[in-house]
Amino acid sequence: MRFTVRAPASTANLGPGFDTFGLSLALHDVVEFETAESGVDIEVLDAGAGDMSRVPRTGRHLVLRALRSACHRLGTTPPGLRLRCHNAIPHSRGLGSSAAAIVTGVVAAYTLADRELDAEALHLAAEFEGHADNVAASLYGGFVVAWESGEWYRAERLTPHEAIRPVVAVPPTQSSTHQTRGLLPEQVPLADAVFTGGRTALAVHAMTSRPDLLLEATDDRLHQGYRRPAYPDTMRLVDELRSHGIAAAVSGAGPTVLALPFGERAGAGIIPPDVDVDGFDILEPAIDLDGAQVSLA
Repeated sequence: MRFTVRAPASTANLGPGFDTFGLSLALHDVVEFETAESGVDIEVLDAGAGDMSRVPRTGRHLVLRALRSACHRLGTTPPGLRLRCHNAIPHSRGLGSSAAAIVTGVVAAYTLADRELDAEALHLAAEFEGHADNVAASLYGGFVVAWESGEWYRAERLTPHEAIRPVVAVPPTQSSTHQTRGLLPEQVPLADAVFTGGRTALAVHAMTSRPDLLLEATDDRLHQGYRRPAYPDTMRLVDELRSHGIAAAVSGAGPTVLALPFGERAGAGIIPPDVDVDGFDILEPAIDLDGAQVSLA
């Protein structure tokens, strides 16, 4: 059996929506699967190809771990597999590379089990990741709002406004979600919580209907300020873009910067010439509206 899974990158939080908002980006990891009688054979191309400590060629590979975990929950036994991984999503940059790998593994498990994707697929991916925002965006596409209901992860896909054209500024440095979460306090001032709650509600409206409100809607007091010591250059760029009236935020756990310009003037050219982006790779991925896709050979 041969098939291919394509999973998009994602950006999470979008400012105030910590562990809640996700946006799918048209930057894709593509994994070719072929069943075998036994064993595992993995080839990694592009991003991560030279880093075997982070991208192992064994059963510790994240796609395989997620696949085996999902197969166990689905009551199936995974066969031997050959994987050819075309990685376009930068690793440890806040663009959902681990979420895309997990979604790829879960979708592959469903394909091997000959089952249609369902709500449990999201739960399995989110349970493996530890939160649902990135995996929901990668699985469903578009703009997602994620939450927990008891012990169950859930998400709702919304269609983002067609005028929004994301720009991401990717630095050469990496960051660890675990480490940046460690900078967050256990309690925040009530005024900051109220402020962020209001901006989170506004962001849903801005992302879907009123992109002209995105600058205010992406303002945050819940988490970004506490993480500033982890990536001062990232926060400097966020601050500069916002001072020029451009909606900007840290992408996920960072250190990538997300900007959300809209309309005819959107694109990388929206960055003013006096804003220093030296060292950042500027990308203009469209919003992916389709989410993870399977192609049978």
